[in-house]
Amino acid sequence: MENKQLLLAEYDQNQGFSLQQHLQKKGWETTLARTGKDAHLKYQTNKNGYDFIILDVCLPEMDGFSLVKKIRETDQKTPILILSAKGLKEDKLEGFSLGVDDYVTKPFSIEELLARMDAIFRRSDQQKRNNKPAIKLGQLLYQPELRLLHLASEIKKLTTKENQLLHLLFIHKNGVLNRQETLRTIWGDDNYYNGRSMDVYISKLRKLLTEDPALEIMNVHGFGFKLLIK
Repeated sequence: MENKQLLLAEYDQNQGFSLQQHLQKKGWETTLARTGKDAHLKYQTNKNGYDFIILDVCLPEMDGFSLVKKIRETDQKTPILILSAKGLKEDKLEGFSLGVDDYVTKPFSIEELLARMDAIFRRSDQQKRNNKPAIKLGQLLYQPELRLLHLASEIKKLTTKENQLLHLLFIHKNGVLNRQETLRTIWGDDNYYNGRSMDVYISKLRKLLTEDPALEIMNVHGFGFKLLIK
């Protein structure tokens, strides 16, 4: 979490300082604000932006819900977690309707808070992978993060090893992919049986790529394979 910036809006001075210390020990560079207006000002003036925001609902000058609404007017991506003693269902529903990622009621444990933050980041990382543009592979589209190959007739979900092989072939496109190194990378051993298994996967990939005549996986005798993109 090194160099990750977090904005913490907490009116209770002791609780705010304690939480700030815990978060900083976990690698978060934590900025503490004690009012909603101060938090909004810090949010607006941080040139690099914050990677995470934690705020209470009961903030003076601008309450937490109003602060979330202000932030979400221009920023739909930064994760926001509400940490509040207001634990009624109506409060939680209002928070989620405004676009918060999670709502934790006080009292809480620091371990639970950190676990919820990690869960939010995992979801965020998955969304980023899902939204990552596909790679152009000849006339086909390829999404290695999702193991998807877009064919003319269907979207093919690749197996893990098919995907690992195709991704390595793409990285080394128009160059030679060494057979023994590939076996050790994907299978962990370059023995005979793993070699036969790899040959089967190469055959499967060849069949998939026949949809584009400009794509060809060649055997390079004594060395390995070559993905030609004509």
